[in-house]
Amino acid sequence: MPLRAKPGIEEVVVVHVIVVGCGRVGSGLATTLEAEGHTVAVIDRQKKAFRRLPEGFKGKTIVGVGFDRDNLRAAGIEQAGALAAVTNGDNSNIVVARVAREAFGIERVVARIYDSRRAQIYERLGIPTVPTVQWTTERVLRRILPDAHAVEWVDPSAKVAMVERAVPSHWGGRLLSELEVPQLSRLVALSRLGESMLIEPQLVAQEGDVVWVMVAGDRMDEFERLLASAPETGAHG
Repeated sequence: MPLRAKPGIEEVVVVHVIVVGCGRVGSGLATTLEAEGHTVAVIDRQKKAFRRLPEGFKGKTIVGVGFDRDNLRAAGIEQAGALAAVTNGDNSNIVVARVAREAFGIERVVARIYDSRRAQIYERLGIPTVPTVQWTTERVLRRILPDAHAVEWVDPSAKVAMVERAVPSHWGGRLLSELEVPQLSRLVALSRLGESMLIEPQLVAQEGDVVWVMVAGDRMDEFERLLASAPETGAHG
């Protein structure tokens, strides 16, 4: 298993992540991941690109193309839990993402895409993408780390927050409306296969779904437990 428990008061999931591309985004992503306690390997064609990494960076650095399987093995892909392809080339990023997904079975893969129209096509192939105009380190972290619980918006009184969450696979076949609880949570929208839509009452969850939910600001932990809950006997499916 690529994920392991990190000892401490709270159990934190530690992930080995491969970052392909050490430009501004890649170096920032690698730095953030390491600072949060994850292990990182960075691949780039140019050795000088690694100068962007901070002094004392402990991760691996591999010079070469990111879709070369030997380079990926050197980066530890057989133990990796996630990969982010963030070079300057759409084609390279997609090839890297597909090799990681199809040849090595990495589930948490994301590719940076400049052409938003192409991004929708790749989303339909099961490869999460982020067009450059939407790209931030935080957004990619949410796609490759299982415990990255970001908040999109909080009202001035802090009583209501909007969160974006990937729907866990065990929710597949269950009604998304089960995520709505009076005074706790209300579904706003759904993203599926690269397309967003408003929630309909009989909409059933599918693997890969991402939802936006309004949550009571002081009950966030309760909502996270609801999202993580195992299906009950007789649940939809």
